[in-house]
Amino acid sequence: MKRNDFIKSSTLLFTGAFLSSNKSSEFLNLNKEMIKSPTFKLDYAPHQGMFSASAGKNFLDEIRYMHDLGFRSIEDNGMTGRSTEEQTKVGELLAKLGMRMGVFVVPKGGNGQNTLAANKQEHIDIFLKGCRDSVEVAKRVNAKWVTVVPGDYQRNLPIGVQTANVIEALRRGAEIFEPHGITMVLEPLSDSPNLFLRYTDQAYEICKAVNSPSCKILYDAYHQQKNEGNLISFMDMCWSEIAYIQIGDNPGRKEPYTGEVNYKNVFKWLHNKGYKGIVGMEHGMSKSGKEGEDILVAAYREADNF
Repeated sequence: MKRNDFIKSSTLLFTGAFLSSNKSSEFLNLNKEMIKSPTFKLDYAPHQGMFSASAGKNFLDEIRYMHDLGFRSIEDNGMTGRSTEEQTKVGELLAKLGMRMGVFVVPKGGNGQNTLAANKQEHIDIFLKGCRDSVEVAKRVNAKWVTVVPGDYQRNLPIGVQTANVIEALRRGAEIFEPHGITMVLEPLSDSPNLFLRYTDQAYEICKAVNSPSCKILYDAYHQQKNEGNLISFMDMCWSEIAYIQIGDNPGRKEPYTGEVNYKNVFKWLHNKGYKGIVGMEHGMSKSGKEGEDILVAAYREADNF
């Protein structure tokens, strides 16, 4: 069956999939024509594996399938781990389809074993090498954003000293990215209390101090719902330094309508704010297989229907 024909026929199953998924009752009257809409109001970016049940395991085939569903961007945290040949093919396909490349993670861009807060030369050297390597990868896939996490606390140092150490290291990273028009986006995380960067205002302060267009915030609403809540208010206060958005519902880190976040309101706010960037779908799925994929798309169609 041709891919486009398959898309058309599979959309007829979306409503039935929702009815069996125990989702909110508001989906019972979901408009089929809305599900079939060619694009979204915001630029949501899936990642590999989200549509493998329908498109198969080949990443390029899955990108084509994502495009057919109406998505116009992708993410791939592990892009630097792919071969140069595959990176080039991904970049060429995205260009052909008119799609954007979202974030990938700077290799060893800061983690528990490589913390920028410590001001250790070996850690800084690893970070800066990762920045230089990321520039070459970004050229192949036409990426404009790369994710950086500064790593863990260095708890034998005062917090102000740690913050200054992080700022200085990030300034050096920004110097590498600026000539290429690439922005490293700092992601506050909730995975561990040992992580140095956890809060939106903390990332805002650091970006203001680095003072570079190549150092901004990746606001992941899943992590910040866990860390601080008050999503729209914090985004509004720190908006000038936010360059990239990711989402996942909480608890569970699945698609919208599986947790407590009112993503329709969040997406409406982003749209009214004039946000033209990517909204990364950095989360899992509530159901596996084709049914789960149908539910995923229908959830985004509903949340995007503001």
